[in-house]
Amino acid sequence: MTDSNENIIRGDGAIRRNSLYGSSIENTYGGVQSFMRRNYTRDLTGVDVAISGIPFDLACTYRSGARLGPSAIRAASVQLAELKPFPWGFDPFDDLAVIDYGDCWFDAHNPMTIKQSIIEHARTILNAGATMLTFGGDHYVTYPLLKAHAEKYGAPLSLIHFDAHCDTWPDDNPDSLNHGTMFYKAVQEGLIDPKRSVQVGIRTWNDDFQGINMLFAPWVHENGVAATIAEIKKTVGNNPTYLTFDIDCLDPAFAPGTGTPVPGGLTSAQALSIVRALGDVNLIGMDVVEVAPSYDQSEVTALAAAHLACDFLCLMRNKKLAKQGKK
Repeated sequence: MTDSNENIIRGDGAIRRNSLYGSSIENTYGGVQSFMRRNYTRDLTGVDVAISGIPFDLACTYRSGARLGPSAIRAASVQLAELKPFPWGFDPFDDLAVIDYGDCWFDAHNPMTIKQSIIEHARTILNAGATMLTFGGDHYVTYPLLKAHAEKYGAPLSLIHFDAHCDTWPDDNPDSLNHGTMFYKAVQEGLIDPKRSVQVGIRTWNDDFQGINMLFAPWVHENGVAATIAEIKKTVGNNPTYLTFDIDCLDPAFAPGTGTPVPGGLTSAQALSIVRALGDVNLIGMDVVEVAPSYDQSEVTALAAAHLACDFLCLMRNKKLAKQGKK
């Protein structure tokens, strides 16, 4: 809870903290609301993970509003910055250099430029050597993010995709903005390997799932968390793996604040348990998308999203220490 001068920082650590490491003492109900009070900065020097938002929802096919998702997730994260995360029992920021890079800027009134704007945003962060943790926005944003990650890590990537929808409906128009066709394009373009990718919690039908391994929501309920984790790990192996979490993977009872809710989904407890067990997967990035706060109730959707993102940071902290030969 100190800066480089060993002075205790009380409040607004996001703009007052000098070091990339450490936490600050904050009133949870006040202050600058970066994600978990991380430094707001565009300086990527020495950064392990850069958090950013993409406030885009022009690709929605039902209810809009996910453009407000990044700010809602940040606001919901304030209580997570107060204590050591459960069940980890450590402060990830003692060892992991994490910043809030702010939001990707794009011209919403010139839609055909948006995909490239997101790609360039991601390239800047990835080329600096940082891992991306991104908040949508609707699920279309994963498509340009996958393009940038495939450039960085080599295609095809593996994909772990949590969702109510498979998002592999056919779409051969490279310029279309549609949050239900991105992974059809990702398979067709060789960005992801369907045989080494898995979709979890799906409960909508498609006549062609593009060869991706499916763990439908009823299967998860019937077989349980441990079996789901085992299937995910068996499928992706050690291939570079991108994790995308559409919050509507959760049942509307746990995540009402989303654009296309579907009953029968995962519980928050199931989803968190699965994500927390992915530490030995070769994760290269994550996004959490489709939080639409105007449909939320008592911030439960944004809270679930913030917790999932926090768990990813804890996984990245453990991965960093393991590379250094530490526990």
